[in-house]
Formats: sequence, structure tokens, C-alpha cells
Amino acid sequence: MSISRSILVSLALLPLAAPAWGQAADAPKGTLKIVSSLPRTGSANAQTSTIVNGIKLAIDEVGGTVDGWTITYQDMDDASPQRGNWDPAVEAQNANTAARDESIVAYIGTFNSGAAKVAIPILNRAGLVMVSPANTYPGLTKPGLGEANEPMAYRKSGTINYFRVVPTDDLQGVQAANWAKDLAVTKVFILHDRELYGKGIADVFKKQAEKQGIEVVGFEGIDSKAANYRSLVTKLKATQPDLVYFGGTTQSNAGQVAKDLRSGGFEGKYMVPDGCFEQAFIESAGAENLNDRTYITFGGLPPEKLTGKGAEFCSSYKTKYSADPEAYAAYGYECARVILQAIAKAETKDRASILAAVAGTRDFDGVLGRWSFDANGDTSSQVMSGQIVHDGKFEFSKVLGN
Repeated sequence: MSISRSILVSLALLPLAAPAWGQAADAPKGTLKIVSSLPRTGSANAQTSTIVNGIKLAIDEVGGTVDGWTITYQDMDDASPQRGNWDPAVEAQNANTAARDESIVAYIGTFNSGAAKVAIPILNRAGLVMVSPANTYPGLTKPGLGEANEPMAYRKSGTINYFRVVPTDDLQGVQAANWAKDLAVTKVFILHDRELYGKGIADVFKKQAEKQGIEVVGFEGIDSKAANYRSLVTKLKATQPDLVYFGGTTQSNAGQVAKDLRSGGFEGKYMVPDGCFEQAFIESAGAENLNDRTYITFGGLPPEKLTGKGAEFCSSYKTKYSADPEAYAAYGYECARVILQAIAKAETKDRASILAAVAGTRDFDGVLGRWSFDANGDTSSQVMSGQIVHDGKFEFSKVLGN
């Protein structure tokens, strides 16, 4: 577990002006802690490091205080060296630790939707608000779009404690299939990593592709720990698809799939979801295996296309960290800002009051535009974008759905 120090900085040093609710004239009233639980071990670290940086930047901007209360932050790792990715046992440990520590008033996470299934019920019983920058599996919040008992299985207290600032896969999978149709795809072979997120978005993609008249010539789960997929590529090529869609993440071997597709002679298009929208995906696959034939969907806009407060965030991030933010950095920042605003609005500064304030977030003027949480805890934003890989880099292609 990596733990950051409390962040207390002068507002005069910051490129963005702090919100009025972040300025306190009185002596400190006490300490409130925000924690995050994200995979910090393994290849996801590059992406989650920028999420953590975004959280820290948001706290910096209010000088580390809200309404006279000192705000501290703890960066928790939900991955294990054995898995090299998020680990259910570690995520459960993080959630239980947070639930028991009464000084913790908000939990930012998780990165992986499967991890959210572990954490939400634990935090729900403790009345601790949870805001995710990256979970996109619909069943976490939307009745009828997941397993039979979802999402009520996560809400045993009767109160919704889980929220997310990113659009869900029932939107992303549909727009991905629509984009494939626009790209003149007629036959697709669909792969997935058998995990909650990957299988879920692959299912949505398949259903919409069939509606669009695209022939689905194969639908198979892979072993995400396999050394290679050469025999699968041989089988896949025989069906003559012009697109291979992979529902999964960088960590579930999307890069190796790309390598084996190209080495096996597949010359068609390759499409992946937002779980691969990170530089680590390009590095793992090799740019030569992706360039100009690889398409990536994302629930939102890439950093360079953000405007207004989003553009200000990107500039501030680069000034502070001397690097461009990865795709989900703005979402980590937005989660922290929502929580900080809720702390300011909460009268008693306890878990129940802060949770209620988060749930009441309406017309939030943030880096992702102006949006609200709905009754299920989902963002009202439905912006989706498509990227390609060109010259070894992600390149914005279009806003999807327009």
C-alpha cells in the first residue's frame, strides 16, 4: 500500500483559483480523510498514477482545507504482486479497513468493475460514500442491465452509496458497434476476457452489432494469462472477419492479442474499449501492430479535447507534474472535487451527511462539463469518443453518436 502525505500548500502557488468553499479563515476544526483504492501494482500503475495525481491536485487547489477542516488523502493499492492486477482479497481488505476507520469519509474507486462488486456492499453497510472514476459495468447501478439481483445486492442498507462520473458500457458498447458499422464492417469476431467488464461490454457490442446487420462470426472468451493466442488466430482467420473486437483491458492481454493477430496474418481492424485507452496498451502490443488499424472507444473525451475547466485542468496538471495526463486523470480529479464540494455542503461533516450531499450533486460545473448524478448514482453525461492509434500514439477520431 502506498500512502501519500497530507497536502497543505499555498493557494498562491496554484495555477487554478480554489473554489470559495475551499478557503477557511478559522482554526482547524479537525481532520477528514479521503482514500482511493486503485491497482497500483502492475501495468495499470501508469494510468492510476495520473488518477492519483488528479485527486491530489484537487485537494491542493483548496489548500488542503474545506470549511475549516483539514483534508488528508491516502492512496491504497488494490492489486497484488501475484496477480499483477486488482485482487479481490486486497480490495476487500481495503474496503474493510476504510469501513472501520471513522475518520475516512469518502472512498474513491474502484478502477475495475469487478473490484467494485467487492467493495460496494462493504462500504454500503458502513454508510461510506464511494465515487468511481472508471467503473463502467452497468449492473453496478442499473436494474435490468446486469445479473438478476443487481444492483440491489449492493444496497443492503437501503441507501445508495455508490456513484460514478463516467458513462456506462450499455452506452459504450452500443456506440462501438455503431462505429463499426460506420467503418463498413460486415463481419466481426468478438473476443472477451471472461471478466465482469470485458464480457459485459462484449455482450452489449454483440447485441448492437447484430441489430446493425453485422454478422458475428465468432464469440469466445480467452485465458488472459495465456502466453499467446496463435491457435485462436488460426481459427479466427478462417471465418474471414474484417474486424476483431476485444472486450477487455490492457491487463487482460489486449496487447498480446494484437501481436498474435498481426503475426498470424490478420490484416483487418481491431477494436477495443476504454480499458485499453492507456499508453501501456500501445507499449504492450507494439505500435507496428496497431497503427492505423486499431480503434478505441472511451466514455468521455480525451484530455486534449476537453474545453473550459477541462482545458484548465490539463494545463494545471502539466505544470504540476511535467507530463500530460492519461485519459482517466480528469475523472479522478472530478471525483475528488465532487467529494470536496459535498464536504463543504454537509452540515455535520459525518459520513451520512457527506453521502447525502454527494447524492444531491446537480448541475455540477466540472472539468467533464455540466452534469448531475441521477437516482441510481450515474452521471447524466453521455459523451462518447473514438480514438485510433497513429504513429504509435492515440489520436482523436470523432465524438461517437453524433
